[in-house]
Amino acid sequence: MIEISNRYPRVAEYLENEVGFEKWSRCHYPGLRYNITMTNILNPITYHVKGGELEGVVDIFNKTCTCKEFDIDKLPCVHAVVAAHHAQVSVYSLVSPYYTKEYYLLAYGETIYPVGSQSQWDVPNEVVTRIVLPREVKEKKRGRLKTSRFTSVGEFRKRKNRCGKCGAYGHYKKKYNSQTRSTEGNPPTNVPG
Repeated sequence: MIEISNRYPRVAEYLENEVGFEKWSRCHYPGLRYNITMTNILNPITYHVKGGELEGVVDIFNKTCTCKEFDIDKLPCVHAVVAAHHAQVSVYSLVSPYYTKEYYLLAYGETIYPVGSQSQWDVPNEVVTRIVLPREVKEKKRGRLKTSRFTSVGEFRKRKNRCGKCGAYGHYKKKYNSQTRSTEGNPPTNVPG
């Protein structure tokens, strides 16, 4: 913007004051354009990609994505492919060099010898004398085990019961009485009660 204001001060004033940044600058646009928005003004290669229930913030320069698939596998995830296509960057440039033929040949170029018999192993004395106890085993509880886990992406927790009479959560119509309504708060305004 500094370059524009130095060369064309009247145009810069018009763009800032009358038009607004969100109309002409992609990184200031509040919504989604082509399912992609810029999320960082200072780093123009960070994209927010949304598709279906999944979304991710992709940094093409650092080769990362919030879905972590790109980070762990070192292969571009779906979000990274979309962001690379939008930024006109080759998807092949995002693949880790570990997947190239050269790295494969380096890894398996040397002879790999099999491990000899256990009698030929050279084990230090401190390892041989170390006593390793098995872990403590707890008694199993009876009945079905309770599971508490984190929800996955796109998965939602089951909501509490909602009363058909008063609209409050935590009980249902059959168990309704005036005390439950007063202790659980006011019902939502859009539910008839």
